[in-house]
Amino acid sequence: MPRWVWKAVAIFWLGYLIAIRVDSYTDRLYGLFVLLLVSLFLSLAIEPGVNRLATRGWRRGSATAVILVGVLVAFLVFVIAIGALVGQQIADLLSDSETYVNRTVSFLNDTFGTHINASQVIASINDENGPVQRFIESQQGRVVDLSVTALGLLVQLLSVLLFTFYLVADGPKMRRSICSRLNPERQRTVLDTWELAIEKTGGYLYSRALLAGLSTLFHWVLLQAIGTPAPVAMALWVGVISQFLPVVGTYIAGALPVLVTFIDSPPKALAVLVVILVYQQLENYLFLPRITARTMDLHPALAFGAAIGGAAVLGPVGAVLAIPGAAMAKALIGNTGERHEVIESTLTVVKPRLRRRRRRAARSQHPTADPPTTEPPTAEPLPAEPPATEPFSVDPDANP
Repeated sequence: MPRWVWKAVAIFWLGYLIAIRVDSYTDRLYGLFVLLLVSLFLSLAIEPGVNRLATRGWRRGSATAVILVGVLVAFLVFVIAIGALVGQQIADLLSDSETYVNRTVSFLNDTFGTHINASQVIASINDENGPVQRFIESQQGRVVDLSVTALGLLVQLLSVLLFTFYLVADGPKMRRSICSRLNPERQRTVLDTWELAIEKTGGYLYSRALLAGLSTLFHWVLLQAIGTPAPVAMALWVGVISQFLPVVGTYIAGALPVLVTFIDSPPKALAVLVVILVYQQLENYLFLPRITARTMDLHPALAFGAAIGGAAVLGPVGAVLAIPGAAMAKALIGNTGERHEVIESTLTVVKPRLRRRRRRAARSQHPTADPPTTEPPTAEPLPAEPPATEPFSVDPDANP
């Protein structure tokens, strides 16, 4: 047997044992990896704001702390407002369940032609051995588990804020430490990539915040007109959740206002459902392509696919982080490689888009002519004067 066989066997088993340990440590450090990824995303998002405050004389630590506190306060206000609304609706439902049951049964019987007995439904709800009471009793024992889960989420939130603070406050020092080990060309590549990541992450948050504001305003006006309970809180819930949770955010956001309104009035719940579906179509076809194209330069189909892939790998966190990651990857790929001139074909014709104001102005000035160009008209050259000629004379001595 050749000597190299023993070395190959030893290297194989040693690599196998190392792979097992690495896999075990990866499973244990998965939570830390997700926290660091979220912290990096948040640090890239608030970096422009911290840089603006730093140019005005603020210390980076103070500017970072102020922005993080503002983000935390906004998040807590949102959670408390939604939690108080849901708790109030649950308390009203438990205290006056018979009224809501009678109203719901009457709606179902009148709309769908069913023959449900409201008294039997109320009796089954109040029955101690019934499924409703047994479900409520089973959930009472999970109060401790929910408290532990909430405490764990709070610890993770504080960990994310701590990592984000150090990444932003000591950002210049960290980048100088990384660039000090690279040659100037690689330093420029690293810094350009970092700046691109900040730009795309900020564009993602800006576009989502703008869409969330439009959604909140639209739903607030219509929910107020319909007469739903707490229209401001419900509109804020729909606007934020539908934008910052890709793919499934729309369904999660729409379920709560429909359910809360259904408890109060089933016909109003149907109207709320129609409003949510109509706005979703308007957003998909009008608002989302325009805002995403201007802020992130990312096609909606690519964004949708990136969100699905990120959700499959890292869950909801991956769905949120995948869209700016896809925008950054697209920008990096677009800046590399050689570009060639495209041949003329019917499959590659792209008609230029003119703004409506420019087209209207062009039509008003030249109703039958093409829109004027921005180049100034060139003056036609004057005809050249003929050269001066001597008067014609006949030489008598010339040969005929």
